[in-house]
Amino acid sequence: MRRLTLQLYLGKRFLFAILGSFLMCTMLIFIIDFVEQLRQAGKVDNVPASTLVRITLLRVPAYTEFLLPFAVLTGSIVTLLNLARKSELAVMRASGMSVWQFLQPGLVVSFFLGVFAVVFYNPMAAGARAQAEAEADAAFGRDSSVLRATSSGSWLRQDGLDGQSVLNASTATRGGTRLQNVNAFIFDAQGAFLEKIDGKSADLQEGYWLIRDATVVRVGQQPEIFQTYLLSTYLTPERVADALGTVISLSFWELPGLIEVAEKAKLSTAPLRIQYELLLSRPLLCVAMVLLAATVSLRSFRSGGIQTMVITGMVGGFGFFLMAEVSRQIGVAGLAPAAVAVWMPVVLAIFVTTTVLLHQEDG
Repeated sequence: MRRLTLQLYLGKRFLFAILGSFLMCTMLIFIIDFVEQLRQAGKVDNVPASTLVRITLLRVPAYTEFLLPFAVLTGSIVTLLNLARKSELAVMRASGMSVWQFLQPGLVVSFFLGVFAVVFYNPMAAGARAQAEAEADAAFGRDSSVLRATSSGSWLRQDGLDGQSVLNASTATRGGTRLQNVNAFIFDAQGAFLEKIDGKSADLQEGYWLIRDATVVRVGQQPEIFQTYLLSTYLTPERVADALGTVISLSFWELPGLIEVAEKAKLSTAPLRIQYELLLSRPLLCVAMVLLAATVSLRSFRSGGIQTMVITGMVGGFGFFLMAEVSRQIGVAGLAPAAVAVWMPVVLAIFVTTTVLLHQEDG
């Protein structure tokens, strides 16, 4: 019972410190994003402050979920330093507890926080972000576009019952389901060119694009004009925005289906797969942050050098996040499998921190 009481006490200390760090990060992000919303509202008349606050509150969860590992790192450092400052760690060591025993509550708390963030917080944040974008579009009087326009317009490669096709449009609105000034190039299963379609606009329906005022040009034939023309696609109105949009608005539970849809539509699935692996690895990443915090927070205050160790830990944390981001970009570029790009930094961090702790404890 005494051991259980101590474990609950340590778990509570870790939990409160981590949540406190997370709340501070949330408040900082809210202020920064609210200032950005004020700047955007300065270009539009009659946008109430309450609307800006609501939009910012809806956007914040999608940004703060990525800060959970950092909050775990800082919260764990604060917890262990407080325990060391009050000599509680020294008492635990004197009672025969090893570093792994008094770190166990922190590891368990961080792991389950990571699971909660993936299973519950992420879907909530994704839904809130989508609602925030819709309300921002209505407040600022703009259309949502998920296809980036370049000097040559917006490009989309897809697949359907009629074969593969490449679409080019001057603009894409309504979440990517409405295209303007469309040019479609149709190919057969072997990749040979079949026909070109020029249309005034195209709307995504269930299983097809509805192209209006279409001119169809085939090899060796005269151009044909159609008031409406149907082009099959595996994309759906419900998922085209998510399949082509930013991964920050995607729920953990939606990603497997979106990856399947993107594969059928011959779109790049690397960003979606990277995001899915990132979410899967988050609980283990939180565990790695507790271990990293332990490597720089277990020294006795009497031995001095605490500030140097804390700075070392924070620098190590930022170095890890930088390495993880570089690895993620490599995965997004398709230069490495998504699982390798995401999991390698996490596994490497756990291996290095565990080795350091073993060396500190056993020499």
